[in-house]
Amino acid sequence: MRTTIKELLGSYKKNLHHDITVQGWVRAFRSNRFIALNDGSTINNLQIVVDFENFGEDLIKNISTASSLKIVGEVVESQGSGQNIEIIAKKIQILGDNFTEERDKTILQPKKHSLEILREQAHLRFRTNLFGAIFRVRSAISFAIHQFFHHNQFAYMNTPIITGADAEGAGEMFGITAFDLNEIPRDENGDIDFEQDFFGKKTNLTVSGQLNVEAAMMGLGRVYTFGPTFRAENSNTTRHLAEFWMVEPEVAFNNLEDNIDLAEDFLKYVIGYVLENCKDDLVFLDQRFADEQKQKPEKDRASEGLIEKLENVIKKRFKRVSYTEAIDILKNSKENRKGKFQFPIEEWGADLQSEHERYLVEKHFESPVVLFDYPKEIKAFYMKLNDDGKTVAAMDVLFPGIGEIIGGSQREEKLAVLKEKMKAMNVDEHELWWYLDTRKFGSVPHSGFGLGLERLVLFVTGMTNIRDVIPFPRTPKNAEF
Repeated sequence: MRTTIKELLGSYKKNLHHDITVQGWVRAFRSNRFIALNDGSTINNLQIVVDFENFGEDLIKNISTASSLKIVGEVVESQGSGQNIEIIAKKIQILGDNFTEERDKTILQPKKHSLEILREQAHLRFRTNLFGAIFRVRSAISFAIHQFFHHNQFAYMNTPIITGADAEGAGEMFGITAFDLNEIPRDENGDIDFEQDFFGKKTNLTVSGQLNVEAAMMGLGRVYTFGPTFRAENSNTTRHLAEFWMVEPEVAFNNLEDNIDLAEDFLKYVIGYVLENCKDDLVFLDQRFADEQKQKPEKDRASEGLIEKLENVIKKRFKRVSYTEAIDILKNSKENRKGKFQFPIEEWGADLQSEHERYLVEKHFESPVVLFDYPKEIKAFYMKLNDDGKTVAAMDVLFPGIGEIIGGSQREEKLAVLKEKMKAMNVDEHELWWYLDTRKFGSVPHSGFGLGLERLVLFVTGMTNIRDVIPFPRTPKNAEF
């Protein structure tokens, strides 16, 4: 039976002086005697001690960085520093040939590489310490998300990836068609005749599963979806992807305050899970984060280490601030008065940018912030109109270093008001007839939010480019792998 390195290091005492089988990839081979083996289960390597007199010269010669091996040997206490145990190899089998000349053209050569080079070889970057840690943390975050909702009696829904609706009304969608693009049928007006297409109508990749989980919520009470979403937004930034993963819960009978409570509990649970279950990876990422900070000008350095930042998010109650109060703070800030904002705040109604969100979190309040009650003009049609007629019951959760990490609202449950808002925002009633139906038969107050998984992974890992926290990033002019 094969033992993973994580299992062995976690309970090595029971295996002392026993023979075990391990398999993995060579991270280093020193002096033809010491192999650092890693199998991906942990960031930690296992030291294999090779007595080269007991093995053929051809075998030893073919063991090098990136080779894959199967090793049978005795677990003993380590004579050197840096590890508690090591394995005295009795049998070594090379599982995967190592084409050294090809390897030396890749990121698998034993030296440091830039993140840009690593992105160009995304199919190999899982083999590095950094990306092994990132994607184990991402996996833990995903598990914790499901666990949180399961423990809180939510039903998990799979919402459509192909849809005829634009949930956000932004129009930044990838179209779907089965047409031969060289022979697209057109109607008598010269327009594309989508009635002849596979679905008989114009369709696109989803930008959000929210409208669908609202429909399910009306019967199941508490639901969530967790899946891929797509935005055809031509943004080459460190914060945008064309394909990313969204978590979207929806809860019947919840008002805006309930929604904020849910978002705060959710984020603290997930981050707490990672702190508890990814300690080795976080220690590595914390050290990397500290090294990165040292290279920055002192005024731009983070005031907290990575692990300290995560622990403080759990300890602190999120500051709850109305949009109106936030505008006053920003308008009167030294940064705004001295023209340091790229987008100056001049009056109520401004759509807040990332620089404004980060100022509130990192400089003014020095804690996570929840903004609520936004102007109706800058928010989506489905958000509940407040009694003042000017604002909607929307909320955004803002995190240090990230800005908005969650966006949500209490939804408009009144059919007449919803139809008025759809008309004012040019949202097609006929396209969303089924969504309007949910307000006709026992409509209830309800709320929900959306979390972009990659932004949470950015925050937890301390990375700064969203392309580094998704396995195979999809961005403008890039659909490799």
